[in-house]
Amino acid sequence: MTAAVAWDPALLGYGFGPGHPFNPLRLDLTIELARAYGVAGEVLAFEPASDELLETVHDPVYVAAVRRGVTDFAHGLGTADNPVFPSMHEATSLVVGATVAAARAVLSGGAGTHGVSIAGGLHHAMPVSASGFCLYNDVAIAIMDLLGSGVERIAYVDVDVHHGDGVQAVFYDDPRVLTISLHESGRTLFPGTGFPSETGGPDTAGTSVNVALPAGTGDPGWLRAFDAVVPPLVRAFAPTVLVSQHGCDTHALDPLANLLVSVDGQRRVHGALHDLAHEVCDGRWLATGGGGYEIVRVVPRTWTHLLAIAAHQPIDPETETPDDWRSFVHDRTGTTAPLRMTDGRDAVFTPYGSGDADPVDAAVRATREAVFPIHGLKP
Repeated sequence: MTAAVAWDPALLGYGFGPGHPFNPLRLDLTIELARAYGVAGEVLAFEPASDELLETVHDPVYVAAVRRGVTDFAHGLGTADNPVFPSMHEATSLVVGATVAAARAVLSGGAGTHGVSIAGGLHHAMPVSASGFCLYNDVAIAIMDLLGSGVERIAYVDVDVHHGDGVQAVFYDDPRVLTISLHESGRTLFPGTGFPSETGGPDTAGTSVNVALPAGTGDPGWLRAFDAVVPPLVRAFAPTVLVSQHGCDTHALDPLANLLVSVDGQRRVHGALHDLAHEVCDGRWLATGGGGYEIVRVVPRTWTHLLAIAAHQPIDPETETPDDWRSFVHDRTGTTAPLRMTDGRDAVFTPYGSGDADPVDAAVRATREAVFPIHGLKP
């Protein structure tokens, strides 16, 4: 088995210019590393999303504003986070097309099929505005497309360091979609939302789940929180498809956030989500990229691990990075590439409720108390 991977070099066109943190080079470095290991998957063909597809989530007025490509503060365009750039409608429509193609491959491929869109994961975009480096919300559009294809229940798990606010907003009142976001608390990080009290609309309580972690949380706490919240809720919800966003800005080296997770911890969560998809969804799993702004030492390694796991060809963390890839990195960035696929961390944790208290336990407890009883689970 291999992963269906939506990739085309044209996806490198989604970028906000020199000096902006969202550097598409991170994708190029990732694909080169994955190819060097032979885990780049089966490449899918795809086209830019049509307006009809975009408008399943976004207001037509907003789509028209993105197409114009001029500063429009009312729609979040032309800000420091979301500066306008040439052909930005075409570039972000292509990202949406990639993620939707990966989602459709999950359905057409039958049980056990994994789809990956590492250029995707633009989870902050709102129906009427850009936000947080995200113009169109490819993840929400792909989920909407799956629902339109007859999928009855979808679980969305977001492990980006930032709250997956855009996806939550789109499905806040939709009982068919469970959104779970594990992120640094909005008290210390953009977008300032994602608290345990955000549990869904009046008729969908329990379908929005948020774990707001304290700054400084590392592997033991992050993995503990994931294990205490995500698997029990996904099992209880019993989705047909699992969709996950794998922003790797939780890493200790990421310049835009304050968690202390390692590549090894991230790899463990990639694997846990893969296993959960097989356990609950007959392997139907759509995985996307997301945030991640340490583009040499973090993004290529963690997303190559993701691609390898999706392709059922996991890479031993102790494996040395290929010489050709190191040369490629140096040629493209002038910096030295990491030597191994590991940060040298054990990525172990003590399970929640074991009596060995962790500083994140209060955050976990707040989330479990807010939503677990709604799903028939003990908090």
